[in-house]
Amino acid sequence: MAHVGYFRREFVDRRRWLDEEHFGQLLALCQFLPGPASSQLGFSIGLLRAGWPGAIAAFLAFTLPSALLMFAFALWSNHLASPWGQSVVHGLKLVAVAIVAQGVMAMARKLCPDWPRALLAVAATAASILNTSAWTQLLIVACGAALGLWACRDLNGRQGETFSLRYGPKAGAWLLVLYGALLTIAITAAPDLPRLGQVASAFYRTGALVFGGGHVVLPLLKQAVVDPGWVMPDAFLSGYGAAQAMPGPMFTLSAFLGKQIYSGAGGWLGATVSVLMIFLPGLLLISGVLPYWRSLASKAWVASMLAGVNAIVVGLLASAFYNPVWVGAMRSRQDIAVAAIAFAGIAWARWPVLIMVAWCVGASLVISAPFT
Repeated sequence: MAHVGYFRREFVDRRRWLDEEHFGQLLALCQFLPGPASSQLGFSIGLLRAGWPGAIAAFLAFTLPSALLMFAFALWSNHLASPWGQSVVHGLKLVAVAIVAQGVMAMARKLCPDWPRALLAVAATAASILNTSAWTQLLIVACGAALGLWACRDLNGRQGETFSLRYGPKAGAWLLVLYGALLTIAITAAPDLPRLGQVASAFYRTGALVFGGGHVVLPLLKQAVVDPGWVMPDAFLSGYGAAQAMPGPMFTLSAFLGKQIYSGAGGWLGATVSVLMIFLPGLLLISGVLPYWRSLASKAWVASMLAGVNAIVVGLLASAFYNPVWVGAMRSRQDIAVAAIAFAGIAWARWPVLIMVAWCVGASLVISAPFT
């Protein structure tokens, strides 16, 4: 949401590339589709302003700084085996606890304001904890969309207007076909592919199934890279904690994970493929749907389905908060106290994320092994 605020000030208030109505419609569309909403929004603004070259320029400029920083962190993380380094890693895990807890609270307050949606979220939490497979999570999201038609039927859809695009519905249809074809390959053919193809499929599948923003990528990424044994749980959580301190979209955590999977000379290739594949489905979707947005936005059932999916998203994030975030980070009462202070700081005292990172890492250094 901080990215959205920056975009609005820059492109609505300052540059006047969009008016408030079109910016709001574009944001609603990006929030409706799976994928990283802020990246899709930036990509779409570039697409509307300067066609495909503008879209690619916007994506690279918004994504590359954070991806490079996460890749550099992955290179440096090999030197974290010392007691000091392990304390830093543990502090980053505590960061993840506070961040995800605040995300669950904020999203539940906004996306589960009534008992039907709260029940959907609770059911999604239980189902996701009991079965963490990608197929189960896809089924949970589909059930949320279907139940949303009933549980959220009183919501009203938005009335959209056609955006000025340099391509039409036919090109949009081909983009959606490409999205679906790649997702089919990622789900069905991945085990038979070479190692790099399996990695590409895992990150594409993750990017294609994420609803609700960056933090929701956590349970899907865990299933994609931790469960097969490609990345150790400790490294996964330390990378997630480090991503909180970086500018740019949360999805650039994939650069860190790609480098971890390919720890040798091929690390740059693994990081590049991981970053491109996790972003690609969301960018294909927004590009394919934009020509159809006017007719789609006018349907009340779209808003109902979205409300149901968003409630499910809260449940998926709550399950990820329990495992691996809480389970992997909490070792003592001191850890609980440090994470609670960090949570209070970010949720109510409005601490900047860098201050919270400094607090968690510093406290971890004080209470951990190097001083014993």
